[in-house]
Amino acid sequence: QVQLVESGGGLVQAGGSLRLACAASGTILSINTIHWYRQALGKQRDLVATITSSGSTNYLDSVKGRFTISRDDAKKTAYLQMNNLKPEDTAVYYCSADKILFRDPDLGERGAFDYWSQGTQVTVSS
Repeated sequence: QVQLVESGGGLVQAGGSLRLACAASGTILSINTIHWYRQALGKQRDLVATITSSGSTNYLDSVKGRFTISRDDAKKTAYLQMNNLKPEDTAVYYCSADKILFRDPDLGERGAFDYWSQGTQVTVSS
């Protein structure tokens, strides 16, 4: 069984920092592109940042220069470093992976596609 487990959300004052982590559990063989999304209450879900398996990154314009996405493939973990946080960054943040290759004890090598975490709340107070 594969899971993406997030940590690092919470409450922070404007101008502060948080680092979100998204760890894949299970017998993981590889993870390709990883995304961070966010959804504020009553609003659509936005793509915040993307990192490919080769390390190429992309960001939502409003977070460029403040957020950094990274990954540690040895730890099967992706990160979103968020600096200079603003109240408008308040949202539930999710990570997702386009494809996770893993080993199932009974079925052997399997792929999980468009896999999502449970989400973590980030609240920035003014």
